[in-house]
Amino acid sequence: MDEFIRKLLKVFHIRLSGDKETALIQFVKFGIVGVSNTLLSYAINVAVLLILSPLHLSWDYFSANIIAFILSVAWSFFWNNKYVFTAKEGEKRNIWAALLKTYISYAVTGLVLANVLSYIWVDVIGISKFIAPLLNLIISVPVNFLLNKLWAFKA
Repeated sequence: MDEFIRKLLKVFHIRLSGDKETALIQFVKFGIVGVSNTLLSYAINVAVLLILSPLHLSWDYFSANIIAFILSVAWSFFWNNKYVFTAKEGEKRNIWAALLKTYISYAVTGLVLANVLSYIWVDVIGISKFIAPLLNLIISVPVNFLLNKLWAFKA
């Protein structure tokens, strides 16, 4: 994957220093994991809404957010740990601490922020509860990258 991204940079005549190139490659890989995570999270969110719809619950979108959060963060952690924020040679990462930090990082945006924003989108503004999770991404994605890079996957 790294070589593919480097070749793309060359095709577009983009030259970066070693650290900047490494950071860009890391961000692109985070984006790829993020897209898969977003698709999974949205699919789970919609599935839960559809499963709960016969019950006519006013809080169904909160449940959908929480279930999607738990499952999609586990997915994201696995792939980010394996391909994006890899441990450097000789570096030992406490996998359980990294997992806990990842859940905390995503809790800030995936639970607290997502539910506050969803409440605003759905109950205050009147936007569809099927669109609200997509709007939340505009804010949560950049915040998640910074929290993961600078805290969760730091040794």
